[in-house]
Amino acid sequence: MNLKDIIKKPIISEKSTEATSLGRYSFQVAREANKIQIAKAVEDLFDVHVQKVWTETMPKKKSAKGRSSSGQKKAIVQLAEGEKIDLFETGE
Repeated sequence: MNLKDIIKKPIISEKSTEATSLGRYSFQVAREANKIQIAKAVEDLFDVHVQKVWTETMPKKKSAKGRSSSGQKKAIVQLAEGEKIDLFETGE
């Protein structure tokens, strides 16, 4: 599995933005990815050191027409103290 296939996108919400002050970042990840793969992908993509990873699989949703959409997997990553990820990079 490719590193960019593991980390799909960052989750930007009020709660996740507040958690960045504690060194915690949230990402939507591939359902097949495990904690070790997620930690390795974050370390390689953002050049940081990961201390801990929490994962949560969101439940599947059913639409009104009876179709179901697959649930998403979310990962919260705790970085080493003093490190950060700049999710809003400027092109300066």
